[in-house]
Amino acid sequence: MSKVKIADEKTDLRRGIDHIGVSVCSVIHDGNGRILLMKRGPEARDENGCWDICGGAVEFGESIDEAVKREVHEELCAKPIEIDFVTAYDAHREHDGNKTHWVALVHVVKVDPGRVRIGEPHKISEIGWFTKDTLPEPRHSQFDKSFSQILPLGIVK
Repeated sequence: MSKVKIADEKTDLRRGIDHIGVSVCSVIHDGNGRILLMKRGPEARDENGCWDICGGAVEFGESIDEAVKREVHEELCAKPIEIDFVTAYDAHREHDGNKTHWVALVHVVKVDPGRVRIGEPHKISEIGWFTKDTLPEPRHSQFDKSFSQILPLGIVK
C-alpha cells in the first residue's frame, strides 16, 4: 500500500494548478469613497509590480470569514470593521507556464485607514488609497473582474 503525501507548495499537488484553488479577495474601503490597493512586490507569487486588491488562499479547515479576516490582518495589519460578500468568479490564468484555476470569493471590507500599514513587505512594496478616477497602473489581470462588481455598490467614488 502506498503512502499519501501531504500537499504543500513543493509537492506535486499545488493549489490552483493540480486542483482548483479557493481564494478570498477583499476590496478594502474607508467608507468615504476610497479603496486601498497594494503594489505586488518582488517576492509576490506573480504579477510583480502590478496593483491589486487584498487576497489569498482559504486554508484547509478555515471558514471563508476567517480567511478574509486573516488575509486583511496579514497583509494590512488591520481588523475589518465590516465584511460583505459580493460575488464569486472563476479566475483562469497562466503562471510560470502552468494553466491555473482559482475560484475567487470577492468581498468588500471596510477598515479604519489610520490602522492600515504593510504587513508583508516582502510581498507588498507599496499601498495607496484611490478613487475610481485615480486608479494606478499597471493593475493585476483579475482586478477588473472584482472592481466591476463593486462599482454599483457605490463604495468607491
